[in-house]
Amino acid sequence: MDLRTRALAALITPDPADKVAQVLTLQASASQLGLDCESTLVPAASLPGRPAKPELIAATDVPHRSPFTPLGLAALLHAICHIEFNAINLALDAVWRFPVMPEAYYRDWLRVAAEEAYHFSLLRDHLAELGFAYGDFAAHDGLWEMCEKTQGDITARMALVPRTLEARGLDATPQIQAKLRKVGTPHALQTVAELDIILRDEVGHVAVGNHWYRWLCERDGLDPVAHYATLLTQHSAPRLKAPINVAARRAAGFTEIELGLLGQS
Repeated sequence: MDLRTRALAALITPDPADKVAQVLTLQASASQLGLDCESTLVPAASLPGRPAKPELIAATDVPHRSPFTPLGLAALLHAICHIEFNAINLALDAVWRFPVMPEAYYRDWLRVAAEEAYHFSLLRDHLAELGFAYGDFAAHDGLWEMCEKTQGDITARMALVPRTLEARGLDATPQIQAKLRKVGTPHALQTVAELDIILRDEVGHVAVGNHWYRWLCERDGLDPVAHYATLLTQHSAPRLKAPINVAARRAAGFTEIELGLLGQS
């Protein structure tokens, strides 16, 4: 199997530990694998592969718990862990689904999948230290839902998953870290350190989305700013919530014009 076919196989895999192992092995061997950029692949099973738990419920139904309690801290850690599991699947989907892109596109998203797998493993192991496992708390499926909405349009995918939904993590992470510093327990501060790693890498992931979104707009003769506004409306994407992490978004490749427009939303 070539790189894209193996990425699809990893995406279909339901067991998180097996999925992580496949992604890391694939990234380690990527330079020795063939890469068929032209083929249109067909999944052999439903997507994405995921375990029976966590139970998936509406985002509005996910209980709010205070991180100042041990159970609340575990729930917060689980919520972030779930985001990272979804992010593995999102990156793998970007690799297999869209043909006729430059080779660098596929290698970029495979690297992102491997980094998301590392983040997931880091948080899953921390959850275990607290006496919990991934799947012990209910979660929502908002990230994958947008993945499905944009499955027929790679430009919409780049616009609305990495540079919209995942970019919201750049804004939210410092606020979460500030709250965890107030909690002040060893596990809370350990989570702060883990979020430092995740935030650093996520700046790069959003940058990948920005790069390929602009590349696609240039290829197709689209204005990136105007087309982004169209896609937000077309796919009913969630609107930005303040505050905005301007420094992280700038580092991820958002232009000053885009940052100015975000500040007005």
